[in-house]
Amino acid sequence: MNRKYDAVIFDLFGTLVDNILPDQYHACLAETARVLLLDRKAFITCWVDEVFRGQRRTGVFPSSAAQIEHVCARFGIPPDPAMVEEAVQAQYRYFGLPSLAPRDDVPETLATLRRAGYRIGLISDCSWEVPELWEQTALAALIDVPIFSCAAGARKPDPRLYALALERLAVPPTRCLYVGDGSGLELTGARTAGMDAVLICMPHERDFVMQQSDPQHWQGQVIERIAEILALPGIAEDADALH
Repeated sequence: MNRKYDAVIFDLFGTLVDNILPDQYHACLAETARVLLLDRKAFITCWVDEVFRGQRRTGVFPSSAAQIEHVCARFGIPPDPAMVEEAVQAQYRYFGLPSLAPRDDVPETLATLRRAGYRIGLISDCSWEVPELWEQTALAALIDVPIFSCAAGARKPDPRLYALALERLAVPPTRCLYVGDGSGLELTGARTAGMDAVLICMPHERDFVMQQSDPQHWQGQVIERIAEILALPGIAEDADALH
């Protein structure tokens, strides 16, 4: 059978895993501030600054520890190694591994696609907490090619991210499907790169997802659960091999 796609590339947050809740995020930053002996409000203001956020996600700093050290320097605090390590571990506990747990239907869906011969890729806008913990996650064994913005030096919709994923997957864009919740203009970027794209919008995250630019104007396929991938045109035709 001649299939339409040879690979599927997924977004991470809001797609394979839930988006990080604001309360969870601020609790993490409050704990990090406590460890560093910094004023909570001042630290959070510094950490969520859009310029600093962009720097963290494009690899300006080479590690989670380096990000913490930079903040310490901004507040005039000598970056004590033990304190920095404790702060990194606090961030791991709050939005490290807990936030990287796959949604319920994700492991079986990805395993099914791989059994059918599809290559699986990932493109995630993230800072170093994600790649540093990646091999400890349940997703690591299911993703053939993970691309992290902090390691690649670019954020979506930068065409270099898509080109890098396609190169490592060894597939042309017309043979690849992209799936994401539309943050960072990722669906526009995927289509510009020559891929078909699908918006995932889970009901419990709809209010958040629909604030993003891509979902507001999306005219393409929409799914509510990752498992629905298996029923999409171009993939459903492989039904005999998928089960």
